[in-house]
Amino acid sequence: MNKKEFQDHFVWGTASAAFQIEGSPYKDGKKASIWDEFSHKKGKIYKGQNADVACDFYNRYENDLLLMKSMNIKHFRFSLSWSRILPDGIGKINTLGIDFYNRLINKCLELGITPWVTLYHWDLPQALEEKGGWINREIINWFSQYVNICVKHFGDRVKNWMVLNEPLVFLGAGHFLGIHAPGRRGVKNFIRAMHHASLCQSIGGKILRDYNENLNMGTTFSCSHIEAYRNREKDYNAASRVDCLINRLFLELSLGYGYPFNELPFLKRVEKFYKAEDDKLLQFEFDFIGIQNYTREVVKNAWWIPYLQATNVKAEKRNIQTTEMGWEIYPEGLFQLLKKYNNYKGVKNILVTENGAAFPDTVQNNTVADKERKKYIQQYLQAVLSWNFILHNASYNFLKNR
Repeated sequence: MNKKEFQDHFVWGTASAAFQIEGSPYKDGKKASIWDEFSHKKGKIYKGQNADVACDFYNRYENDLLLMKSMNIKHFRFSLSWSRILPDGIGKINTLGIDFYNRLINKCLELGITPWVTLYHWDLPQALEEKGGWINREIINWFSQYVNICVKHFGDRVKNWMVLNEPLVFLGAGHFLGIHAPGRRGVKNFIRAMHHASLCQSIGGKILRDYNENLNMGTTFSCSHIEAYRNREKDYNAASRVDCLINRLFLELSLGYGYPFNELPFLKRVEKFYKAEDDKLLQFEFDFIGIQNYTREVVKNAWWIPYLQATNVKAEKRNIQTTEMGWEIYPEGLFQLLKKYNNYKGVKNILVTENGAAFPDTVQNNTVADKERKKYIQQYLQAVLSWNFILHNASYNFLKNR
């Protein structure tokens, strides 16, 4: 493969999230996010690890950006920490937090690196969680204030924006299963939070467009190609339900399709929290969507699993090669997802905003022996290139990260 094969309209870059890299959770006026709190709860995180230091990006960002420049990285996706800008989630702005992101953005531009900003990458201020967080409809107003502040302070220089990062993950894992921050559980919490996040997804886009209609704005979704485990009708139906929840729900709400009550009847519980104006509030025409893919899911019918009656058959049980995370390596899945989302008339452009793999890293002669990760990335790039060839002159962007 050669970069020229992908043509000039592809955008190549790398990406991060505030909580994952910044560290300094209480420095210069910042207060706790839900992940700061959750990661310090006993038994929640592997070996009690936390992100108090992480990559120390808050203190080392200039050197990190110089490393990017030396690697010819010209696009950098990063998220803003809500609680660094608004320590209490609402109200008084932390000017030191604003100053940090101004320095970061200005340094990017100085080095010829284009900033791509994600507004929300899972780190809700703990102060808002204590008021109900995503299950409180007031979050629409809280989020609106936050987005307005961000775009007014940074929108003169940042031209590329993403509203939410993977809503299904932070809602499903954090508000249904309880294994991610803030640790809420149960379908009632999930339904409320899902509806409010869907509203914020579109309202955030509207705020950006009202500020400057020429901004390039999108939102990102976690996606997995879904296949039935066996050639049985029940497994096909189970795969269809999982696909609806994982790959279709949040996109189709923004496109005006409404909730897929026929496929997922349990979502009808949202009617208790639905207001007349929500039909319009849920819809927004984004300039692009970001799809984030790491693996595929092979699904079979499971009558004992509530709501979906489906379960994932893990790769290890299928004797399939996996990453260190136990995720199947399946480049064809990314090809199929590009094909899938291309069929939506309301989708203007597609960016692959996350893709990558975890493998054991070893240092040999001051160099990371990274053979498996290189192979993984090459295979997934080949899937994208194959799709591009099929489309011929179709206008697609590719943003590689991790």
